[in-house]
Amino acid sequence: MKVNARSFLVKLLLLWVSLLPVLVFANAEVKGVRSWLAPDNTRLVFDLSGPVEHRLFTLSNPDRIVIDVSDTRLQTDFDQLSLDESPIDAIRYSHSEGTLRIVLDLKDQVRLRPKSFDLPPNDQYGHRLVVDLENQAVAAVSAPVVSATPPADGQGQLRDIVIAIDAGHGGEDPGAVGGNGTREKDIVLAIALALKRVVDAQQGYKAVMIRDGDYFVSLRNRSLRARQANADLFISIHADGWKTPRARGASVWVLSERGASSEMGRWLASRENSSDLIGGVGSVSLEDKDEVLASVLLDMSMTASRTGSREVAGIIHSNLEQFARMHKSNVEMANFAVLRSPDVPSILVETGFITNPQEEAQLRTAAYQQRMAQAIFQGVNNYFWQKPPDMTWIAWHKRQGGTSLASVDRTHRVQPGDTLSVIAVRNGVSVTALREANQINGDRIRIGQVLRIPAG
Repeated sequence: MKVNARSFLVKLLLLWVSLLPVLVFANAEVKGVRSWLAPDNTRLVFDLSGPVEHRLFTLSNPDRIVIDVSDTRLQTDFDQLSLDESPIDAIRYSHSEGTLRIVLDLKDQVRLRPKSFDLPPNDQYGHRLVVDLENQAVAAVSAPVVSATPPADGQGQLRDIVIAIDAGHGGEDPGAVGGNGTREKDIVLAIALALKRVVDAQQGYKAVMIRDGDYFVSLRNRSLRARQANADLFISIHADGWKTPRARGASVWVLSERGASSEMGRWLASRENSSDLIGGVGSVSLEDKDEVLASVLLDMSMTASRTGSREVAGIIHSNLEQFARMHKSNVEMANFAVLRSPDVPSILVETGFITNPQEEAQLRTAAYQQRMAQAIFQGVNNYFWQKPPDMTWIAWHKRQGGTSLASVDRTHRVQPGDTLSVIAVRNGVSVTALREANQINGDRIRIGQVLRIPAG
């Protein structure tokens, strides 16, 4: 009996040890999953109870992506995840010896470049596993936008001045969060969209949105998308945050000398393996130039870009301080990644401190967002009137004797929900001026009616 009891205990111990990976080491859980859909990528975010180790690989016939997460169990449901507009057809999972396997079945004819990484906890989320599915198709460089109004002097087609508008953060990255829960990513997108409407309403201009929805774009891709659109100016819009609510004030930023030097070094180091071009429209490749010539060309391009950045930033700073409290009395400099384009003048506008109760309340209102957008565009307007790029409608209009871009009337087609006061606020004019320009008595307008917007 003693021998049998001892044998039984040994077998029981061996059985217990064999279950250790499941009973002891499955110490993390996937508590939830979220998806973010962008035009060129899909991001899946798995919310975790703690840090994990994982590996990602792909399989074919049929195409699928596999994520193995060690010592983890699934404690959520994938059925509520919306996959309609994504490249994912279905998500499956299984558990084996403490490892959670998640399989992403892909739709037909989808070519993706998957990557994954861990994120530590922040103020809003805990540990996360992020899976990015990037479209392998590289976006082609856009042609300059041809202006709808042809020149009168027979000099050929003219183009619009392209303004790239970058709403900071987005998707998984909420940015700063105010005391009332206002998220920076939402506020700056609203201001960016307001700025787009103002830009597109002015003849001779075209706005390009870096992101137009709630999704994340990497810092490098933000400036890359501006360059691919042949942008004449890149404007990144943010709302500041600080650990105390006392900090307040808007600010305007340009690239620092240190940032410019490091970016120039990166370009020169990678030019042999890169097809990047400098110079915007009519770009010049560096890859076939010797080291000295490449350095001179890049230095000229970056000098021109930084000069333009400082000039337009100064004008916008002056416009903002007419109605907003400014954090500093002049334009500030920093090594922000989004400002490092070597051939596109780039600025960053902090519209205020979202962690300050008064400024958070202001930033939440459509009227203040519109006023901020108008002030930014007026700075852009003034800058390009002084230095319009060649072969643009603005340059042609100036040569024809135009005295100010503000002299060009705009139009607005009435949409559902529009009122005269809303249209007036959006376009920076008074209701009285709007009535007079369109010979309107009272406030009645009809959907589809085209209104002339007088010079503001």
